Amino acid sequence: METTTRRRKHWGWGYEDQQPTPEQVREAAVGIRSHLGFEPLEAEEPVPLSEVSLPAPRLEPPSSLAELCSVDPHDRASHAYGRSYRDIVRAFRGRFDHPPDVVARPRDEDDVRRLLEWCSDARAAAIPYGGGTSVVGGVEAAVGDGYAGAVSIDLSELGRVLEVDHVSRAARIQAGASGPQLEDQLREHGLTLRHFPQSFEFSTLGGWIATRAGGHFATLYTHIDDLVESVRALTPAGVWESRRLPGSGAGPSPDRLLIGSEGILGVITEAWVRVQARPTFKASAPVHFESFFAGAEAVRALSQAGLYPSNCRLLDPGEAAITGSAADGKALLVLGFESADHPVDAWMERALECAAAFGGSEAGGRRAEDGVGTWRQAFLAAPYLRDTMVAAGVLSETFETSMTWDRMEGFVRDVQARAQAALHEAYGSGTVTVRFTHAYPDGAAPYFTLLAPARRGSELEQWDEVKAAASEAVIAAGGTITHHHAVGRDHRPWYDRQRPEPFAEALRAAKTAIDPHGILNPGVLVDPA
Repeated sequence: METTTRRRKHWGWGYEDQQPTPEQVREAAVGIRSHLGFEPLEAEEPVPLSEVSLPAPRLEPPSSLAELCSVDPHDRASHAYGRSYRDIVRAFRGRFDHPPDVVARPRDEDDVRRLLEWCSDARAAAIPYGGGTSVVGGVEAAVGDGYAGAVSIDLSELGRVLEVDHVSRAARIQAGASGPQLEDQLREHGLTLRHFPQSFEFSTLGGWIATRAGGHFATLYTHIDDLVESVRALTPAGVWESRRLPGSGAGPSPDRLLIGSEGILGVITEAWVRVQARPTFKASAPVHFESFFAGAEAVRALSQAGLYPSNCRLLDPGEAAITGSAADGKALLVLGFESADHPVDAWMERALECAAAFGGSEAGGRRAEDGVGTWRQAFLAAPYLRDTMVAAGVLSETFETSMTWDRMEGFVRDVQARAQAALHEAYGSGTVTVRFTHAYPDGAAPYFTLLAPARRGSELEQWDEVKAAASEAVIAAGGTITHHHAVGRDHRPWYDRQRPEPFAEALRAAKTAIDPHGILNPGVLVDPA
């Protein structure tokens, strides 16, 4: 089958033509390790695809589906993993343990239906695939020996905005539309979804819905849940489509069950989403605090004041310094407001008053773009930089959670200390920084970043040790194993402990009812019957 000429990297983030030269990587590696205070180490190069040996496909699609399917090595390798640190390390070293046997690209819903029928008949696992940006093992075909093979169902051909309702301000969009694709099409109507996760460049609407993704808004409309009007999915038992309504009290919501289902209940094909006019009024300001927890008090006040800033992200002094956003040991609050209807100066004035009550000082004036701009650039570049960090022998990993305000300070201190101790045990040194990504009247979402000098050849063992320690700390302290990164296979052991067991039984029963052969992304969220 035909593929696009511009190919994604088979092992990391972005396109092949975006990869820096080996010399550029070596220079960057020197700078990164020096900036982090790590000993010098020669940068490595990824194993080229030509030297990767993939297991032979175990499946052969029927002739009626052959034009949709590919067993090309690049297709199989590039669909084998998401983009977590663990995924990138394995692919960087040419290790592909569970590549899909077939990559299928349906062109419409009927193609999806026929693919699911084939997978059911062949006893093959079907892995829905959006942009491949999962950082929790959500698209890896590690399905065990009980299947004849695995098919990665890539929804990228379903990328259109199908319908726009200007009166209700909503749009019907196919699930395979990436962030840039849907925004480009909505722009023609003067509209925007304004959902900007860090993976925006490649992640898709269907992926956002399946993983309950968090996006641009730091308050009020924090998750894709808040922007979904109705969802349509194909399941082995038939079409799952909710009625399009602004709200309903008619029993448990069918949309809520699909949102966060991670592909175990059906292949999401399209959704009606709430859109808005593109903002024309914006204001941003960097605010410095003497400590992270002083800033946290200000964030609590802001979230409880009903101001609803679009951006309200708090960086601890370590993260602010590493990203170059603030110096002198200051914590940084990135504060922003936006509107398509009215100037936002009054809201900003009141927000700065709230911050000042807790010792916050505006840095450089209202329009200062130094700290805010530097943070924004670092935020967008992070997925690309991670590839270079792997080449430089640096662990760069994150985990996120949420906690109520009454327990926040003790929670953050405890989790950060345990993660720091695990880093020193596994790596001998390293740093753990924290920021708030989203804020609510009753709590916030702490997001931790881990940086450490990795031991070449032992990266996965080190990662396992630190990941387990951090996850145990979060669950033991009463937090959630994930606020917006989803569960996947990486979080599954702790998700099993977080959810109520009666709910787990109900979820298993629902999966059995609509996916009796257990083909849809088996092992994520629940084990198939």
